[in-house]
Amino acid sequence: MAVNVNEDVVDVVIVGAGFAGIYTAIHATKEALSVVGIDAASDVGGTWFWNRYPGARCDVESIDYSFSFDEELQQQWRWTERYATQPEILGYLNHVADRYNVRDHYRFGERLTEAVWNESSHVWQVTTENGLTLLCRWLVMASGSLSQPVLPPIRGLDSFDGEILMTAAWPEKDPDLRGKKIGLIGTGSSGIQALPHLADEAEAIVVYQRTANYSIPAFHWELDGQQWQEAQANYGERRRVSWNSLAGSPWTSHPTPFHDASKEERESVFEDFWTKGGVLFAKAFSGLTADPDINAAATDFFLKKLANIVDDPQTLVDLTPKDQPLGAKRICTDSGYYECFNRKNVELVNLPSDPIVSIGPDGVTTQSGFHQHDVLVFATGFDALTGALTAPTIRGRGNRLLRAQWQDGVTTFLGMGIPGFPNLLSLNGPGSPSVLSNMALTSEQQGRFALDLIHYCDRHGFSSAEARADTAAEWTEDNANRANSTFFGSASSWYTGANIEGKAREFLPFIGGFRPYIEACDSVSETGYAGFLLSNTSANRVRTDPHGSGQVPPRKENY
Repeated sequence: MAVNVNEDVVDVVIVGAGFAGIYTAIHATKEALSVVGIDAASDVGGTWFWNRYPGARCDVESIDYSFSFDEELQQQWRWTERYATQPEILGYLNHVADRYNVRDHYRFGERLTEAVWNESSHVWQVTTENGLTLLCRWLVMASGSLSQPVLPPIRGLDSFDGEILMTAAWPEKDPDLRGKKIGLIGTGSSGIQALPHLADEAEAIVVYQRTANYSIPAFHWELDGQQWQEAQANYGERRRVSWNSLAGSPWTSHPTPFHDASKEERESVFEDFWTKGGVLFAKAFSGLTADPDINAAATDFFLKKLANIVDDPQTLVDLTPKDQPLGAKRICTDSGYYECFNRKNVELVNLPSDPIVSIGPDGVTTQSGFHQHDVLVFATGFDALTGALTAPTIRGRGNRLLRAQWQDGVTTFLGMGIPGFPNLLSLNGPGSPSVLSNMALTSEQQGRFALDLIHYCDRHGFSSAEARADTAAEWTEDNANRANSTFFGSASSWYTGANIEGKAREFLPFIGGFRPYIEACDSVSETGYAGFLLSNTSANRVRTDPHGSGQVPPRKENY
């Protein structure tokens, strides 16, 4: 549908063109809704458009990290590796966009700066950095969980004369780093993935580590013809298991409880899950992130592996994670990270004992001395889950400002509805499984919920839907209680906002699991969207009768 974006009120504006935005755009247009999508990037891809740094890979297996709604697409797209690289994932998303003409509905190079709710007309006015103005009935924020990069405020950074790069906003054309002296600041997932590739290029590289993380080899491989044929033949069952799992993938913990297993069985299970790779190690035994005994055993196994990799005793001490249980921060997935510290051109600076004092024109000065650099690479992470929602000015009912409302803590209902912000639906945001699950499938499930809610309101004559404050408070409190019963709630991590100065400390993703989350969403939709206030422009806010005549049950796809 051709849309005059400066005058017409469109049904849906979608912010973001990653997995969630693409899914929602495809299905909204299929279902006769007018759609305009915006994205600051020049094309589709979301996080996979920006995170082009060398070594970037997904830590969910490629055959799972893809859409399930189209069987033909699922069979035709040929993944080449167990864990897909950024170029392959971006190629996949471009393929999907081509297949469904997604770009026809998007305005690229448009960064959201403001969205204001008009209470009298029940319309959002959306404004971009370039001055584009859109009016819409529904605003779907598919802007990503990890899309607001953080650059630390280090004294003197502006004075650096060399090249400054960010893993989260890597240039489309790879910079030439051959023979350069590189400073890599940050050892989270992106820094850990990038180091082996940067070390291959650099004359010398200094790694500045604030926190030692747990990282486990990916053990990835190329998928040969037989493996791919087997994957295709079993795709249906694999998807069924994934949709009914706790994390959106087919992997489950060892069936024998840890405390019932012998010492030999425990060791065998840990070895098996170590070779499964990356984040899957945390699934070795159920309860690993809540039971101190299981966690201690897994940590001991990890430390033995680490000691067999790193040669220098002091470097080993510095790379050993401290004050954090294994798995309470997201386990990183690497390809030769620890081995890099045995190379002559790689040096580790442990910032807790040797902090950065300042950055100057030629490099970095720490408490112990000066390090010369031609290039600084910042792998310093994101304002996770909330950053993409609080960076723009979003004003809801009564002119309330979202970033101010969340200053002391985030409250959502199902992670999608926000009290005081009617007709704004956040996908993969705080209060949803998001980063704790396979986000290809969570994007499908939450995009489907959003569209079903829109259709329900249209069929029943409601022009707005807003999460109730009491149900949102209950949802948020329940999630906090769940997190606090594990190591997740108390860990200092980006899950809890600990990496952002001044950000309220709370566990942000929904920790109850993917399948239980789906069931909670289904319960809400099947009772006429209990938990939402549904209203129209000519009446006060009213609650729908969940058993009223003519109720249309929501459609379900794979889940």
